[in-house]
Amino acid sequence: MQTSAKWIQVAKKIKEIQQLFEEILTNCRQLKWLSCGFMLEIPTPSSLSALSNPVANSLEHLSLLDSHSNVDCTFITAAELERFVNLQSLALDFSEFTAEMARVLASTNRVPLHRLSLMIHSASLSLKSLNTMPQDEDWKALVRHSANLRVYMIAFDVKSDDMLTVLKPGIPLERIHFDSSITSVSGAVVDLISRQYDKFLTHFIVMKDAIDMLHFPDLSNNRNEDPLVLLTWKCTRLSVLAIHGYTVWAHNLIAIARLRGSDLKVLEVTEESIDFDPEELAYQDVDPVHNLTEQVSLGLGRSWHAVMDIESLCVFTDPARHFYQEMQNFSKGI
Repeated sequence: MQTSAKWIQVAKKIKEIQQLFEEILTNCRQLKWLSCGFMLEIPTPSSLSALSNPVANSLEHLSLLDSHSNVDCTFITAAELERFVNLQSLALDFSEFTAEMARVLASTNRVPLHRLSLMIHSASLSLKSLNTMPQDEDWKALVRHSANLRVYMIAFDVKSDDMLTVLKPGIPLERIHFDSSITSVSGAVVDLISRQYDKFLTHFIVMKDAIDMLHFPDLSNNRNEDPLVLLTWKCTRLSVLAIHGYTVWAHNLIAIARLRGSDLKVLEVTEESIDFDPEELAYQDVDPVHNLTEQVSLGLGRSWHAVMDIESLCVFTDPARHFYQEMQNFSKGI
């Protein structure tokens, strides 16, 4: 009974905060930037309707990111989006970004969209069908209207088959971040990204919570050509690469550093993710870790070392917060 009473009090308090939030929106007179990210159920499907038409018309950035991905509700509809004619950057859960919404954004009576950030969560994909998502022709129409559009995606525990469906060729994908504890990114997904987004991709982050520290998934899967090396070779604008929880062979890491050189501004690979080919070790007289550090440093043209303390990097320890912070910077960089 005490637990029930406590939850009633919590629900009451949340309701009060929701009403206060809508009152604030109602009383806004000048608003350019509205960011509601991971706000513990404060935004509701009715929140945006509290904005007056003049305020909605002047808004330049809107983010609605829901931390409660298992809740089947819609925070903004395509019809509601029509009011935001001056929107230049938008951040949404991918399940909310429908084909109809893409068509609204491609309308000629609104300013071009410059930044689109999408959070893809396995839980929300299971609740909302992929059938409503933008198809390739929708993306191409949006890009025709918004020639400078760039897209940032983060995927939480999304199956590779679903990612192969989501990643349409027409998406101007600049940044992608995979974070998982159950699923693993496949080499096929990395290959697809290399082929389709070679002219756009600047950031590639792939992480997996390490349950079995001795058996990390290997993206190369005994292939002659490693997908990460191919990504580095094909994506000539790649400047940020971060890897944790996947096997990265030392000789491939050296190849990545040599291919991108000083243009690869960030190369973060956790120490436990790096493995060495036993056959190569047999012919080396030097310490393999020291040799790897030296060769990667030479390739990058600066001092480099593997990440020893994963707790020191937000991108590894708190990916949702990292995405939110990066999304803000990404949206400001118009």
